[in-house]
Amino acid sequence: MRYRVDELAAHCGVSVDTVRFYQAKGLMPPGQREGRVSWYSEEHRLRLARIRDLKEKGFSLATIRRLLAGELDAADEALASALARTLPGALPGDDGGGDKDPEELLTLEEFAERTGIPEALIQVIERQGLLVAPPGDGPRYTSADVRAASAGIALLEAGLPLDELLALAKEHDRAARATAARAVELFDAYVRAPIREESQSDAEAAERLVEAFRTLLPATTRLVAHHFQRVLLATAQARFEGPATPEEVP
Repeated sequence: MRYRVDELAAHCGVSVDTVRFYQAKGLMPPGQREGRVSWYSEEHRLRLARIRDLKEKGFSLATIRRLLAGELDAADEALASALARTLPGALPGDDGGGDKDPEELLTLEEFAERTGIPEALIQVIERQGLLVAPPGDGPRYTSADVRAASAGIALLEAGLPLDELLALAKEHDRAARATAARAVELFDAYVRAPIREESQSDAEAAERLVEAFRTLLPATTRLVAHHFQRVLLATAQARFEGPATPEEVP
């Protein structure tokens, strides 16, 4: 079978612009040029169908590129799929995550309307790290993001200046990203790598990796949140107690 670009797009349920976009991103090889027409083969159709399937599962273009190049195997695909299905604010095993029904997604306009925050300010808040949402132009905000925004508004209403709150958010974001990077390194070294070595097949490795992710992500998140809350309370209490007297110093 040979297809012109419009026929290829129609077979896979995408637009011609989408086909060309994937080609520009290096996800699909060009067709065979004959005169003014480019012809695409069955391999192109299968590749395009695979890309569409992965996109519908929530994979980023960067991850799709690595999967198509063979840099990630079936076990990694399963783990990446579990990551893609976990919405911000929804942990595996909690409401809205794992195999639960997906949480409602809001566009930037809908999020602004729901929270009463101007779109431009939302984008500033994201850049400072106070709000972390997946990249994209379509629906990508959740009810958890709405609750987080409401918490930020409460802080502003309590008297915290916006510029100070954004500066604090940026500082926290830097520290959180460093901690997250280290946590991912530990997972890769002490969980992912041993599972891949010990498993008898990609299917077994995939099942074990997804189960480990479903267990460790909420455990890690709760641990970090608990620790920050305790440190915050202890720091606030120390502010009331004032400097330690000589008798109190160990």
